[in-house]
Amino acid sequence: MSKLTIKTYEEFEQYEGKELGTSGYHTITQEQITKFAEATLDYQWIHLDQERAKNESPFGNTIAHGYLTVSLLPYLWGQIVSIENLKMQVNYGIEELRFNQPVLVNGEVRLKAKLLSLKNLRGITKAQIEVTMEIKDNKKPAFTGIVTFLYHFNN
Repeated sequence: MSKLTIKTYEEFEQYEGKELGTSGYHTITQEQITKFAEATLDYQWIHLDQERAKNESPFGNTIAHGYLTVSLLPYLWGQIVSIENLKMQVNYGIEELRFNQPVLVNGEVRLKAKLLSLKNLRGITKAQIEVTMEIKDNKKPAFTGIVTFLYHFNN
C-alpha cells in the first residue's frame, strides 16, 4: 500500500474503520538506545550494559526502552499518511497502551495503523488510530494501543 495523502476532513472520513497502511522497518541501534537514555535520564542496565545484559538478562542482549519504541510513532506514522493543509497537529493521547514484547538491540520495527474513528469537534478533527508496532520475524508486537491526534485543517 502506498502512502496516503489527506487534505481535508472529508478525505480522511472515507478511511474510517479501514487499515491505513504499514510503515517501512526502522532498526533500533545501541547508539539510539544510549541517546534515548541520555535524553530521558533512564540509565537502567538492561538498556545500556551489553555485557551484563548478555549474562544476566533473560533476553541475552540489551533492549530498547519501551518509550523509545513509542517515541517512534510520529516518524513511522509519517511514512503511512501525509496529512496536509493543516494549521496545526497535536498529539492528544494514547489509550490501552500495552507493551507485549521487548525489542532487542538491532531489532527492526514497523508501524501498522487502522483508523478507528474520526470526529469533527467544531472544526477540529479528532482521529483515533489503532497502532501496532511490529517486530520483524516476531509473532508478538512490541506494543499495541490507540493513538489520538487532533488535526486543525485550514478551511
